[in-house]
Amino acid sequence: METLITFLRLVLLSMVPFVLASQGTMLGGRTGIFNVAQEGIMLLGASLGFLVSYQVGNNFVGMLAAMAAGAVFGLLLAYFTTTLKMNQFFIGLSLFFIGVGLSTLLPKLIIGITLSPPLIPTLPEVSIPLLSQIPLLGPILFRQNGLVYFSIVLSLLLWYFLYRTQRGLELRAVGENPMTADSLGINVVRARYWTAILGGALIGLAGAYLPMVYTGTFTEAMTRGRGWLAIALTFFGGWSPLTILTGSLFFAGVEVLAFRAQVIGLALPYQYLLMVPYLATILIMILTFRKARVPAFLGQNYDREKRNL
Repeated sequence: METLITFLRLVLLSMVPFVLASQGTMLGGRTGIFNVAQEGIMLLGASLGFLVSYQVGNNFVGMLAAMAAGAVFGLLLAYFTTTLKMNQFFIGLSLFFIGVGLSTLLPKLIIGITLSPPLIPTLPEVSIPLLSQIPLLGPILFRQNGLVYFSIVLSLLLWYFLYRTQRGLELRAVGENPMTADSLGINVVRARYWTAILGGALIGLAGAYLPMVYTGTFTEAMTRGRGWLAIALTFFGGWSPLTILTGSLFFAGVEVLAFRAQVIGLALPYQYLLMVPYLATILIMILTFRKARVPAFLGQNYDREKRNL
């Protein structure tokens, strides 16, 4: 029983970067912006979040810095694709490379090369009174760090906003048919900008989570492809917040299983175990891709002037 509790606690702990990065991807996609820079934004968020936390001595300020960096990348993505009408995929790849480059450059400029890596305190466990005492569920659900609770609440709020509010309906209309949305008086450009900015901020926060929970320090390529997996997870989740949350639990479970297999010394090369999450992703995409419901205008730029020609 104790082993099961530990495993489920680790699954919830590991789902957070998947949830945050995928919800950020979903937000932009709901207005037609397809962000493929997740891996770069997450690495920059991890690097900048760690550096600011280390310099200031406050993880919350580090999270804000990571979110600000992600928001700037989202703003750039929106500007180049919505205002300048440039190709979304190429701009996203460019931002990916910029993010990766900055993530390795900034620590060398600010801290330099050290014999032992500098460390920051990891996020503390927040036990919810009374609920944390519930047998079995208490230790799993109600003794986690604050970002675990945040990611769950965020997913619920995003679902409610998108499917139960007028603003959410308007936002989804932009991603399905921006010409119709525009004719109804919905500001397509504004919707694309704010979803890209907010989505980028969430992706940056997903990156900051890694050094603040897993390692206490920043290491190059520490995202280990989670940004790319977030794209697959968004498709798997049908661009719906609650399905993405459920899918994140599955992806995190596969990741934890691979990690636990290494810990117990399973007689397999660790490289094969590292491949497990990606093999599971490929299998899932093969089985679900054709059934995945994506916004009709995903990845396309809307030109109001061409509509009137």
